[in-house]
Amino acid sequence: MGSKDHDSPKKPSHQQATIKSKIKILILLVLTNFFSIYLFSGSGSAFGVKIWRYTPSMHVWDSEKLVLELNNTRARLSDSHAQLSALHSQLSTANSLLETLITETSRLAPVSNNRTSDMWAREPSEELKFAMGPHKLPFGFTANLGSDELYPAVGHACQNFQDEVEQFLNYTIGGECPSDEVFAQRLMLKGCEPLPRRRCKPRAPAGYVEPHPYPKSLWSIPPDTSITWDAYTCKNYSCLVDHGKHPGSYDCKDCFNLFDREKKRWMHEESELDYAMDGVLSLMSKGTIRIGLDIGGGSGTFAARMSERNITIVTTSMNFDGPFNSFIASRGLIPMHMSVAHRLPFFDNTLDIVHSMHVLSNWIPEVMLEFTLFDIYRVLRPGGLFWLDHFFCIGTKLNSTYVPIFERIGFYRIRWNAGRKLDRGIERNEWYLSALLQKPMS
Repeated sequence: MGSKDHDSPKKPSHQQATIKSKIKILILLVLTNFFSIYLFSGSGSAFGVKIWRYTPSMHVWDSEKLVLELNNTRARLSDSHAQLSALHSQLSTANSLLETLITETSRLAPVSNNRTSDMWAREPSEELKFAMGPHKLPFGFTANLGSDELYPAVGHACQNFQDEVEQFLNYTIGGECPSDEVFAQRLMLKGCEPLPRRRCKPRAPAGYVEPHPYPKSLWSIPPDTSITWDAYTCKNYSCLVDHGKHPGSYDCKDCFNLFDREKKRWMHEESELDYAMDGVLSLMSKGTIRIGLDIGGGSGTFAARMSERNITIVTTSMNFDGPFNSFIASRGLIPMHMSVAHRLPFFDNTLDIVHSMHVLSNWIPEVMLEFTLFDIYRVLRPGGLFWLDHFFCIGTKLNSTYVPIFERIGFYRIRWNAGRKLDRGIERNEWYLSALLQKPMS
């Protein structure tokens, strides 16, 4: 075996072959570069063809021409950039117009969703469809709503009264609304609350006079020309003021007379059922009662007295044969036309005080009353006060029905006073309850 290895020819090593390959590649690269320079310099021809006839000559050593070419290229790029900017501006304008067109189309397109029609006993009118929705959002799905469509807020009981709702929505779009305040309020009290929005304008009072300046407005009767009187038996404020002087049953019959009993309300503790406002406020740290709500506040006198103490009170009231909401507003106070069945439109733990006189009583179904009391608890801040003012009921139900309801809510009792209601006779066994209740701090 040794002689065979010695006699065989020697193969070139792997290292030698690699060096030779690299030398060949280097030589090829050098020749290629020289050939390229030769061609583009315009000094020769390739295969008998004059290259410079077909391609521009480039003298790599001519710096002036090179700078000129670069400047020309820069100018062309600048022109292209300007054209692109103009095109971008045109595209932006076109996109804006398209978005506007989509928005208007969505707004004007009839509601195609059959869910609106399914709510009603028969095919609803076109304005009822528009009022009830749903309507597609112009930009599609939004995470805030978790949907791509929007429903108007309307009382669920509205669908039980299709004829009345369609009558309420029967008007000329953009024109004057019908004079239908009594009809609309009765629809609210049936549970169609809130009512659908309308696309018409309420009639303005003829000869309107601006209200008295604050604080004079708190105890001033507004001008008769400040409202329209179509909905009411009385046609001026003098008639309303005189209600208390005549026999008959009226809702809050002496509320518009600001110079008699209304002027004295909550000023003094005349009995254990009548709490004085300053006495109630003294139970809390000074300045911590700032904002609140008066449920069923008549003509707004509770809010007026609180306003004199720099406390802002929103007053809910209905217009039972009298312009209660307009009157409250004329006093420089905040009215809210809302029934006692409506969920309170305030966020949780926000109000310092809630007051209600007479309205929350045994005429309300017990389950609804419990929901209402829990709603009051919800909107009161921790430590806030619920002033229950002259709640009335039959004596046999006070301890058996209503006390357990109040205990389930979870208020602390600060004051709790019960007394006989005698205005309709002792034999009726009717009782009043006045209480100061506090929401726990935790």
